[in-house]
Amino acid sequence: MQLIDFLKAFELFKDLSDQELQLITNYLHRQVLEKNDHLFRENQPRSAVFLIFEGRVELYKSTPLGEEKRITIFGGKDFLGEGALLDDDPHSTSARALEKTVAFKIDVSDFKRLLQERPEISARILARTARVIARRMRQTTTHVANIAAQYLSGKTRTEHDLLGERQIPFEVYYGIQTLRAVENFNITGISIYHYQILIESLAMVKMAAARANHDLGLLDDHISDAICQTCREIIDGRWHTHFVIDVIQGGAGTSTNMNANEVIANRALEILGHEKGEYQYCHPNNHVNLSQSTNDVYPTALKIALYRSTRKLIGVLKDLIDSFKTKAEEFKDVIKLGRTQLQDAVPMTLGQEMEAYAATLAEEIERLRQNADLFLEINLGGTAIGTGINAHPDYGKKAVEFLREITGIPVKLAPNLVEATQDTGSFVMFSSALKRLSVKLSKIANDLRLLSSGPRAGLNEINLPKMQPGSSIMPGKVNPVIPEVVNQVAYKVIGNDLTVTMAAEAGQLELNVMEPVIAQSLFESIEMLRNGMITFKYRCVDGITANREHCREMVENSISLITALNPVLGYEACSQLAKEALESNKGAYELVLEKGLLSKEELDEYLKPENMLSPRTFTKKRVK
Repeated sequence: MQLIDFLKAFELFKDLSDQELQLITNYLHRQVLEKNDHLFRENQPRSAVFLIFEGRVELYKSTPLGEEKRITIFGGKDFLGEGALLDDDPHSTSARALEKTVAFKIDVSDFKRLLQERPEISARILARTARVIARRMRQTTTHVANIAAQYLSGKTRTEHDLLGERQIPFEVYYGIQTLRAVENFNITGISIYHYQILIESLAMVKMAAARANHDLGLLDDHISDAICQTCREIIDGRWHTHFVIDVIQGGAGTSTNMNANEVIANRALEILGHEKGEYQYCHPNNHVNLSQSTNDVYPTALKIALYRSTRKLIGVLKDLIDSFKTKAEEFKDVIKLGRTQLQDAVPMTLGQEMEAYAATLAEEIERLRQNADLFLEINLGGTAIGTGINAHPDYGKKAVEFLREITGIPVKLAPNLVEATQDTGSFVMFSSALKRLSVKLSKIANDLRLLSSGPRAGLNEINLPKMQPGSSIMPGKVNPVIPEVVNQVAYKVIGNDLTVTMAAEAGQLELNVMEPVIAQSLFESIEMLRNGMITFKYRCVDGITANREHCREMVENSISLITALNPVLGYEACSQLAKEALESNKGAYELVLEKGLLSKEELDEYLKPENMLSPRTFTKKRVK
């Protein structure tokens, strides 16, 4: 009977009787998974439907560059892999246990046997399966295409606000204030759903608020539990498609806050056994937004999201730095010309050049950390303008304690909440750190374009990976497209920094209403930098090769070579060599040997790469 009750929780089996469910139990195979064990992997053949009894399973997808992107998290009484009942296409995602997990599976081979023996049962299961897949596809289409697609529902519910009543599609979890914001702010075409880390951070703040209000006796157990369960689901990746408001909006983020309040309230109502919109049992403002204001919730969630995003950005930056270090080791014996003002300067190694790129980028790790630490000071509990109106005296302290526990981030309450509510200086500082990183990346990209220029009429010291044909008219032309796109990413981040600066300057009196464009600019900069650096690493830096002989020939034929011989031959003798080399169009290497100033062995010894990596002593030659 226990397994029958378990199966009743799944939509796939809603149309089956207890006797029919008993039959299905004969096809269940119990699986116990340890943390990081996989139910299935991307591109593997579909072979079973999985029913989760207890535990948590992460569904994720690998990007073309090998990065893993979480799609959602499934828990007890969730199911996945149902598409296996309809087709034999391989899995497009992977699923692994986040903790010890118990699941039951129904093999496709067993289902085919059921289809032959009891086709009427199989037909009902397949009908439910098709319905589930259609609903999931509808949600995906809504996100990809247009929010208006959600208005096709025939069933609606009536909601009201101070402006009147509106009909809301019954299936959606947002409410009337979100609907009005969708209609008002058709600005970028990018909804806050695109920035999932912001949605997760909003849910973390709402969970902390619910737990604090419950501790203070302001929120009943069942309502607090339902709100917290909903927030956990959102943190795990659910209900994100219902966060539909354009990321740029008027109202200082009020629409984003209300979108969260309405989604959480309506999902909590379901958990409590009520219909969406029955706000007398769980209200977006009275319960979900209790002791809060947009003016403390929105910036707090934004700071948490940016702090968490910085960790991922630094991880990608470290990977790029490692690539340059690898190239530094690979090219440590490739001697080449250093250049200043685009003119020949003195010899160096290509490895030193690559090591310098690694070093300059490594400096940015600490800069990013220092500026992200500014986000640890928050104004939660300050409500509207920092005075804490409508909040319990102990609410702010408790909410911050719970937020630390939920996020694992050492946030702290600002000493002056009025100041903290109006101040956006931390965003300005962080944006400047992103700009600084972008400037350095762009400079490196410029260098790689110069060093690879040619191949016949340029420097041609290195070869960049050939990624695509470079011209619709010039056969054989290949362009440095990856450094070029890194340049463009940098330009966008630099422009976003100006936007953040102007938006921060526009704050008036007790609040800065321009925080939505600050949020959009910073998230866009972080996302573009992450993607740009991943692309730079895998599609450019890792594949760089050196034209060793060409680099050596340019050193030997360059007048700048004479500078390296200054300590040996003296400045006057070297000046004469330089003059003669220019007039005779001969290389310095050739002239030194021709004049017998040094033997080939001596000259090669002075020009060994290892002898140019650090200062050293010389024995001065007497020049006749």
